[in-house]
Amino acid sequence: MFTLNDLLSAYGPSPLPHGNGEALVFSGAAIDSRRAQPGNLFVALPGEHHDGHKFIAAALQQGCRGALAQAGQVPAEVLQEPTLAIYEWVEQHWQYTVPAHVEAVLVLVPDPLLGLQQLAARWRERFSPTIVGITGSVGKSSTKELVAAVLAQRLPTLKSVKSYNNEIGLPLTLLELSPQHEVVVLEMGTYGPGEISLLARIARPRIGVVTNVSHSHLERMETLETIAQAKSELPASLPADGLAILNGDEALIRAMAAVTPAPVLFYGLGAGCDLRAVDVRSLGLEGISFTVETADESRPLRCALAGRHNIYTALAAIAVGRQLGLDWDAIQAGLLDDRAQLRMLRVPGEGGSTLLDDTYNASPVSCRVALELLAELPGRKIAVLGDMLELGNYEAEGHRLVGQWAAKTVQELYVVGKRARMIGEAATAAGLAPSRVFFAPDPEPVIEMLSGKLKARDVVLIKGSRAMEMDRIVTALKET
Repeated sequence: MFTLNDLLSAYGPSPLPHGNGEALVFSGAAIDSRRAQPGNLFVALPGEHHDGHKFIAAALQQGCRGALAQAGQVPAEVLQEPTLAIYEWVEQHWQYTVPAHVEAVLVLVPDPLLGLQQLAARWRERFSPTIVGITGSVGKSSTKELVAAVLAQRLPTLKSVKSYNNEIGLPLTLLELSPQHEVVVLEMGTYGPGEISLLARIARPRIGVVTNVSHSHLERMETLETIAQAKSELPASLPADGLAILNGDEALIRAMAAVTPAPVLFYGLGAGCDLRAVDVRSLGLEGISFTVETADESRPLRCALAGRHNIYTALAAIAVGRQLGLDWDAIQAGLLDDRAQLRMLRVPGEGGSTLLDDTYNASPVSCRVALELLAELPGRKIAVLGDMLELGNYEAEGHRLVGQWAAKTVQELYVVGKRARMIGEAATAAGLAPSRVFFAPDPEPVIEMLSGKLKARDVVLIKGSRAMEMDRIVTALKET
């Protein structure tokens, strides 16, 4: 909860206007009028398809106490509301009109996104939680969830919701911060240089975790080295009394130790890691077991996340937990917390089959580890794989590699989308019978082909980039 005065004073140094600024309290912030809650501040942002300014009236009717908008973009009917107080930032000071009876407030600024970010930064300064920032090409959402699950065993914890990991989502998360929170776990994404630095200036993390560097977002950043440079902005932003927690098994991430002023902890499977896992065993859909080793102790643990690749997710969560003083019992409880299961959800399917819902997103790396898990499971193995987006000049090679891996794993392969056609073609070239490979332009034909045909002991992996709407297949094929 924040006040009107918090918002006004965040935008720039100026004597605040008269009125009841401290009494006008917002319950949070929203950028979607359909999801706005009574008491929220609606932030009107222009988008690819819709301009938030067109929905200010709807947000106020829904109970929002005010709106943050760009001057000159607000519809005339909103400006004419008789119970609306209007504050406009003009030439480094506030001009305002406040009626006798105020039901809502409109704050006009040159850039509402900048206003949201500055408000979030100011709100964060009111409190002294430990901020944990997490970035990486693949698995940062899962790492965020598991880190938060571990910390929440002992500490009041706030975390990014959904994939609120950008210049809009991170400020919205910080505005949920309250005095009770001792730690905040924030996912930090990037499409290019400078973006994580911006997020770090707003959030001021003390602990930074970098999970991996892979081909995701090559379409925008072109080389792995450029992606690594962008991710390195997180450890570079940390204070000298913080901690950089880096995947020590990846050379591009290990090199980030040179750019951070903070102490460094390497985690991984290699002998040169400070926090190391040995004897890693897959328990199928029940998760993984392993022994974690530090310089002075060894501890057997289990994690509920399925797939050997999640050992890195578990190690990152352990490293953060130990840094913040959690005992091993709390860490073990967090690693087994079902609420951390974000990806690879096991869903009962038609005819007694099992659906592996991994429709959250897709890249060649994440497809490979999903197929590796599928290979470990008993039963007839079916994969439904959709387009992988934003791979840039790695697009053809990435899709062909997934096809080659699929050919070694599945008895049937369904591919969805024009890019995924390369997966199917590569699978047949690698030895999967053409009669076992099915091509579809979108999810609907796959639903028709599989509906009513799945049986007990069939295991169906469903995965693709979010834009492919592969979750429609899960919804259609799940047990009713």
